[in-house]
Amino acid sequence: MMIYIVEDDTNIRELEEYALTSSGFEVKTYSDGENIVSDCIASTPDLLLLDIMLPGEDGISILKKLRANATTKNLPIIMVTAKSSEIDTVKGLDNGADDYITKPFGIMELISRIRALLRRSVLATVSAENIITYGPIVIDEGKHKVLVDGKECKLTYKEYELLKYLIRNKGIVLSRNQLIEKVWGFDYPGESRTVDMHIKTLRQKLSPADHLIKTVRNVGYIIE
Repeated sequence: MMIYIVEDDTNIRELEEYALTSSGFEVKTYSDGENIVSDCIASTPDLLLLDIMLPGEDGISILKKLRANATTKNLPIIMVTAKSSEIDTVKGLDNGADDYITKPFGIMELISRIRALLRRSVLATVSAENIITYGPIVIDEGKHKVLVDGKECKLTYKEYELLKYLIRNKGIVLSRNQLIEKVWGFDYPGESRTVDMHIKTLRQKLSPADHLIKTVRNVGYIIE
């Protein structure tokens, strides 16, 4: 994993770099914040260790720019603050810092905080990847739950799988035979009635989003 360090104190910067590389991280260091925003956007690291007190542009200003950019808005950032500067810590957290550590700090504490934040970041990414949204409908695959306008919609297993397949193929007309094959796992034209009945109950449960599932006469269904 790649970590960028922005620290103007040479001794602290070299100590951080040594500790992180010894712990198996790749590291790139900066003595000021002149190029850090553009570098993070061009090649986003896994985490940024950002000192607040820097020559030129300060860490809070850099933090704001990173959070305002679509590429770096979710970049894990730990702010490094002076022990006596509580106001800087508050500013950092208020402007989107994920964590902070005060000088002087122990190397083991630094590594522990970095690993903890990276774990949280990975879990958040996995969680986001397990969310399917379409209009007011939210499918949380991790929890096997469906929400409509923020309220839980209790579906049977087949209704859940049917809705998920329709949304993943939004804008495409799906025949009854396709739905039987993909959702039920077999191909038998005589079972089209099964699809119709499940669509009927699914629409009832999805209200007020039931209108999103459209019937295409003599063909099948589409969600749009």
